[in-house]
Amino acid sequence: MKCFRANSTINSKHIFYKYEAYENLIGEPRLELKVVTLNINEGHNNELMEQCQILREYAQYVARVRKYTKEMEFLRKNKSEVIAMSIFEYDKEEEEKKLRKAEFEAGEESKAKEIIGLMLSAGEPVEKIAQYTGYTIEEIQKS
Repeated sequence: MKCFRANSTINSKHIFYKYEAYENLIGEPRLELKVVTLNINEGHNNELMEQCQILREYAQYVARVRKYTKEMEFLRKNKSEVIAMSIFEYDKEEEEKKLRKAEFEAGEESKAKEIIGLMLSAGEPVEKIAQYTGYTIEEIQKS
């Protein structure tokens, strides 16, 4: 009997004959069994997959499970390295500094745009606003 693993590489369609299962076949078989096997893995038999949504979704599900299983195997094999990286390469203080800096810069930009708006409302010339704020004339005119 011929068997194949679900994740082995076979063509989209394969025909198995019962006589192939015998090592020492003597004569011609009187009755032959022919089995057509369709590969329903993702990427095979696209015409069939287009006609059967459930089968297509099942193939996609199986492909994802296989992908995530491989990733989990990697994590299990390299468990100590993964743990070490997560502990030693993450610097909480450094990340908090970056976050504070980004928030500060966003606040400064917001305040600068507010001041530009007030100066424009007060009738100040664009050139003068550019001189005091460090923004270009084009950036001020967009405000």
